[in-house]
Amino acid sequence: MSVVYVVLPLALLIAAVAVGAFAWAAKRGQFDDLETPAHRMLHDDDPIEQPDSKQSDSENPKTS
Repeated sequence: MSVVYVVLPLALLIAAVAVGAFAWAAKRGQFDDLETPAHRMLHDDDPIEQPDSKQSDSENPKTS
């Protein structure tokens, strides 16, 4: 029973910190645009240059 005197205030403190963090983030506009990040992943990035396969072994050393 004595552990309740420690755990209950600790749980209330953690809950208060979580609500405070959520309120701070909402006030700063973190939740304003929920659609753009989901669509951003669909856009193509710049193509990655492929190394020329005609290079000799001395120019393109293999790592092992």
